[in-house]
Amino acid sequence: MQTVLFHSTIFGPIKSRRLGVSLGINLMPNDGKICSFDCLYCEAGFNAQGPGKDGIPTREAVKKGLKRKLEAMHAAGEPLDVITFSGNGEPTVHPLFLDIVKDVMRLRDTYYPEAKVSVLTNSTMAGKPHVAEALKLVDNNIVKLDSALAATFRLVNRPSSPNVIPEGVIEDLKQFAGQCVVQTMMLRGEWEGHRFDNTTEAEVDALINAYKAIQPREVMLYSIDRKTPAETLTKVTAEELETIAQRMQAAGFKVQVNA
Repeated sequence: MQTVLFHSTIFGPIKSRRLGVSLGINLMPNDGKICSFDCLYCEAGFNAQGPGKDGIPTREAVKKGLKRKLEAMHAAGEPLDVITFSGNGEPTVHPLFLDIVKDVMRLRDTYYPEAKVSVLTNSTMAGKPHVAEALKLVDNNIVKLDSALAATFRLVNRPSSPNVIPEGVIEDLKQFAGQCVVQTMMLRGEWEGHRFDNTTEAEVDALINAYKAIQPREVMLYSIDRKTPAETLTKVTAEELETIAQRMQAAGFKVQVNA
């Protein structure tokens, strides 16, 4: 099983193909993974590796670590495009997510006021009021929707709760109309004898209908770019992504393709 964990709460900066020069914030353990999804393509590996022993970082540890890093970067004249909540699982699971987001926004305003604050979320916690409030504060609220069809959704994203279904996620995301960015991983493959392909006409039609309900600021399309824990996945070509993007653009959506 491929596993690439971030071993610190503040990591990078790294060059993100979608966001630019990004300084990461990992709100999950540094030695394990905690997530409400168990996606076949997750670069952090499967949830079966366990949560580790370190536990989640405290609010104070996040604030102190970020302040120290931003001070050093600013003093050295280093560029920064974005501060990104990402890492070893789902950041919005952290019980103090809203408070931490507020801390990060204040530190950003002090050291890098031109930088954006982004959250990469799988959308499963978006219906909780404190999470929704936090996601409305950030510059880039990047939510996930890989399939609007239940069978593919469950096969690819493997939510830990049976109550998490695409219809519920779509309903929760409606509150971010005009503000959120929907990120969709396009891929095909096989898992435990079941084949899937979210690039088919039926899948893309369902995604377009979901986007119409959500009304995102933008759609990000991409495919796998690194080794994945499930080794039976196939990358979708840049040409295919462009063709799918054209269909979505024709439906009225701004689409960014990251091949």
